[in-house]
Amino acid sequence: MFDIRAIRENPEAFRAAWNRKKPELGNVVDDIHAHDAALRTAVTDKQEAEKLRNETSKLIGRAKASGDEAEFERLRKIVADAKDTIEAAGEQEEAARKLLDDLLYGLPNIPLAEVPEGQDEDSNVEQARWGEPKAYDFEVKDHADLGEALGMMDFETAAKMSGARFVLLKGKLARLERALAAFMLDVQTEEHGYTECSPPLLVKDHALVGTGQLPKFAEDLFEAGHDVDGQLRRVDSIGSAEIIIAARQEGGSRKWLIPTAEVPLTNIVRETIIEPGELPKRFTAHTPCFRSEAGSAGRDTKGMIRLHQFNKVEMVSVVANEEEGLAELERMTECAEAILKKLDLPFRRMLLCAGDMGAGARKTYDLEVWLPSQDTYREISSCSYCGDYQARRMSARYRPETGAKPEFVYTLNGSGLAVGRTLVAILENYQNEDGSITVPEALRGYMGGLKVISA
Repeated sequence: MFDIRAIRENPEAFRAAWNRKKPELGNVVDDIHAHDAALRTAVTDKQEAEKLRNETSKLIGRAKASGDEAEFERLRKIVADAKDTIEAAGEQEEAARKLLDDLLYGLPNIPLAEVPEGQDEDSNVEQARWGEPKAYDFEVKDHADLGEALGMMDFETAAKMSGARFVLLKGKLARLERALAAFMLDVQTEEHGYTECSPPLLVKDHALVGTGQLPKFAEDLFEAGHDVDGQLRRVDSIGSAEIIIAARQEGGSRKWLIPTAEVPLTNIVRETIIEPGELPKRFTAHTPCFRSEAGSAGRDTKGMIRLHQFNKVEMVSVVANEEEGLAELERMTECAEAILKKLDLPFRRMLLCAGDMGAGARKTYDLEVWLPSQDTYREISSCSYCGDYQARRMSARYRPETGAKPEFVYTLNGSGLAVGRTLVAILENYQNEDGSITVPEALRGYMGGLKVISA
């Protein structure tokens, strides 16, 4: 969400910024101005008619008391006309507000000036690398072949239950997934100061509107149903205006499976005023994540890279201003990198270009881990600074000092890490010629001292 006054005062700055995200997207500024003008006109007409009605109503009694029937009828006609104007202006106000909200709630955040130009991953800029990819004296296999040969990764059985893009892990690989999540949480809480949370996996419309997934990305989500009188009922269609209205009304809104723990963790500060001295706040959680759109058609259809359901350890930070936010982005990214370093997995840090960032981000770093089977780096974490974009949508504020006027907080989110993709990276980087997998030293305590996973 955006400050409409800022758009009025700096239209060309917003136009240029949105054009960096997507060519010609900035043309929406003209529509925003048109709907904003219509809204303000309707509000003014309504207020003037209400003032006229109220002032004239006071005179009607006097005219009636004095016996001046002509004046009484004249004044009554003015009041009746004013009521008609109020009703018509109210309808125009509601229509203009819906159109304006549809635009503003669906627009992406404004990229920072330091973010590179570009529309896709080809324009992302490598910032640093850590670790050297291992040289193998045998032909490497990909994680799916390794997991299936171990008898511990089963896509066929998962497909019978749930369809494509699901996996059933068994035995030591299931334990390895559990070990990874526990290890990541321990590092982020004990070494990096995040507060561990166990949040709900079902959230209402307003929670997803607050973090920016709704209304624009409804097709990427799994909708569970509609909450009516405590019963969850399926709803088959939904419009963006309907979502925004539901977001303002806590009762009776839809339930959605979370696409990431970013949603419930960020909404912890929804509609709150944080008192002085309580920032920054840092939260982390390990949750399943559910995404209806699991990736581009024809890409990563095999294996665990893109699934409809996957596990992730998420980090969320809430800070006071942009200076703190940018410093926190560096810190958060280093917290994610620490996991890869402890697991001795080679990776690189990428600064995303304007067009490749998520809709809510102002600046994003992606961490990409080395996958030997693909002879390339693949994303395993994304850490984003969102500014006050989410805070405005959630009405999340803080007081700079006691008694001061509340200001919007600034939010960040990042993966610390995607558990499934980390498991993939371990299988591939720690594979042995006989198909067994060496357990990284950092995880052996979580695996009961196991050193090698064998069939």
